[in-house]
Amino acid sequence: MKNKCSAISLMLKKRIIDVKDFPKKGVLFKDITPVLEDPKIFKIITNKLYDLSKQTKFDTIVSPEARGFWFGLPLAMKAGASFIPARKPYKLPRKTISQSYELEYGGNKLEIHKDSIKPNSRVLIVDDLLATGGTIKAIYKMVKKCKAKVVGCAFLIALKSLPGIKLIENELGVPCIRLVEF
Repeated sequence: MKNKCSAISLMLKKRIIDVKDFPKKGVLFKDITPVLEDPKIFKIITNKLYDLSKQTKFDTIVSPEARGFWFGLPLAMKAGASFIPARKPYKLPRKTISQSYELEYGGNKLEIHKDSIKPNSRVLIVDDLLATGGTIKAIYKMVKKCKAKVVGCAFLIALKSLPGIKLIENELGVPCIRLVEF
């Protein structure tokens, strides 16, 4: 299993493109669109995320807008789990709960429908990239407000130089799956 994950990590590192000063000066953006352009690689990624996350026994996936949707929705379909989008303010039509958060280059707010996550649900948070962990902590807090439990997080990429992994695993006490680290 470790060799297969290492092979996937190497494959991803060859395809992910660094873009300097995007979306603002001083940020090194990880462009994953070359990964999405190849259906074979996308299928490998979805299968690997499923294999690594199924031991958490989740029934619901929550993913933040928009890049998290790319991985959360196919994973939810493969797992037979509910998919809950965490969206920017005023994008959802029914009553919502919201949570503000900080990023490495500013702040924002996410919302989910108030009735989307059922009490006692076992939630896996899925996103494309883990940096500071602010987005994930905001989702974690909303899941708790719904009286559900976050049982794990899964990412395509984790940035080791930023505090996200420590925040999730140590402060929140949630296991963190990542296919590649930079």
